[in-house]
Amino acid sequence: MDDLDVSRRQVLKGSAAAMAVGAIGSLGGLHANQAMAAAGDLTRMAPIPSPYGALAPVADRSTGLPLLQLPRGFSYQSFGWSGDRMDDGQACPDRHDGMAVMRAPGRGHGLGRGRGHGNGPDMVLIRNHEVGAGTPIRAPGMYDTGDIGGGQVSGGGTTTLFWRDGEFRGIEPSLGGTLVNCAGGLTPWGTWLTCEEIKTNAVSSTGKKHGYVFEVDPRNERTSGRPLVQMGRFSHEAVAIDPRTGIVYLTEDDRNKSGLYRYIPHDRAGRNGSLENGGRLQAARVRGRANADLTVATIGTQVALEWVNVPDPDLDSIVAPSGFPDIAAGDTLSGPFAQAWAEGALRMSRGEGIWYASGKMLIVDTATGVDSRGRRGRGNGAVWVLDLASQTMRALFVSGDQLAAHNPDNVTVSPRGGVVLCEDGGESPDNYGPGARLIGLTRGGESFYLGKNNVQLTAIQIANADKTIAEGDYRDSEFCGACWDPTGRTLFVNIQTPGITVAITGPWQRGPL
Repeated sequence: MDDLDVSRRQVLKGSAAAMAVGAIGSLGGLHANQAMAAAGDLTRMAPIPSPYGALAPVADRSTGLPLLQLPRGFSYQSFGWSGDRMDDGQACPDRHDGMAVMRAPGRGHGLGRGRGHGNGPDMVLIRNHEVGAGTPIRAPGMYDTGDIGGGQVSGGGTTTLFWRDGEFRGIEPSLGGTLVNCAGGLTPWGTWLTCEEIKTNAVSSTGKKHGYVFEVDPRNERTSGRPLVQMGRFSHEAVAIDPRTGIVYLTEDDRNKSGLYRYIPHDRAGRNGSLENGGRLQAARVRGRANADLTVATIGTQVALEWVNVPDPDLDSIVAPSGFPDIAAGDTLSGPFAQAWAEGALRMSRGEGIWYASGKMLIVDTATGVDSRGRRGRGNGAVWVLDLASQTMRALFVSGDQLAAHNPDNVTVSPRGGVVLCEDGGESPDNYGPGARLIGLTRGGESFYLGKNNVQLTAIQIANADKTIAEGDYRDSEFCGACWDPTGRTLFVNIQTPGITVAITGPWQRGPL
């Protein structure tokens, strides 16, 4: 990519320093086998036929409704719909987003009160709700209960769902008082890091700011609601932790001014609360290339990374200096990104999902590429692989056409090393009709269709299913929060709107997942 030739001419003053800002079977095998694209084949223009077979509508085992298109032999059940009553009587929030699954901490935890017993493992799903101002979630862990403007309060947070013997057993609120909880990441010690995807300098009536990461424990009463301030205040998307070092890697979703970060914690004990004990936030810089532009890439593009310190992770956003490329006039840079850019850090288009597997990080930039008008950072997306040992990052998959993938977002890796992407590109027309898709990747970095959103419901269907959502065609709503149970038999995933969680099972052994 071309380096940005810009002069440094604006001075920022933060609590940390004064800075000049520029004008601004495994993932390892998958990575190793991805050679440079064949001549002229610098992006993927179409998917390959799915190793699991063609898609067709499949009825939900819970409601009988054809919510998904899946290959033959696959089935699913839905649960935790928005509007359903949670265990404490509150209505389940909407806008389901990032999610993680983990074994429940202690046999039977959260599975009493008549939920049944069996010999299968108890599991917990912690699920984000990407809600801004709205009805607050009353939860054991509360952050901000104040007025965030116009008499409104924070409506985001998380819910915790209980699963046993292949069945949904209940749902409880776990975190409230946050805003726009998008994605996050599972910790090696079995908690969930939920991320606020918001960039704002506003302060609520209780003196609280937003744009942080929070830790959520599967034991809801152990969720503190305290922000991890040293991880930065910016439009967070997702996090992933290197279990060997305890270092946390973070993505930023802020078009064409998104950094790639890592947090080196002072306390690497690996337990709930240890990340609150402070650490050092750093941003990625391409070795030998100041302010490298990764908003456009081709398959095989490779860069070597080094890391620069972000002196004040809690610094306010600033208006971008005149001339900062490929953004709207008057747009803002997050405080961490502005500081990082001043030190020559790289930029991506929209950093989204990130997942650790086999010594590497899969990193999704949902808008890598150019659109029909030649605008950078408005393409169909890419998947990068960061080798943690060598600190080299390579573009494994780049979509050159909506058929190959239309703005992949969240990413997950199965226990067998298979990669699944959640598409956030709207209806994504193909031979199966409109609808967002679940995308699989082969060992060679080729995409294929695993599933398709088929949610289009009438008022009668909704009433017969005993749900409270509005009728409508929701096929353009994104998939998000994909994650596998520890055995690799069940893929859990959300449809953000109207807010549905599904558990998919099937003959995974027929393909790479």
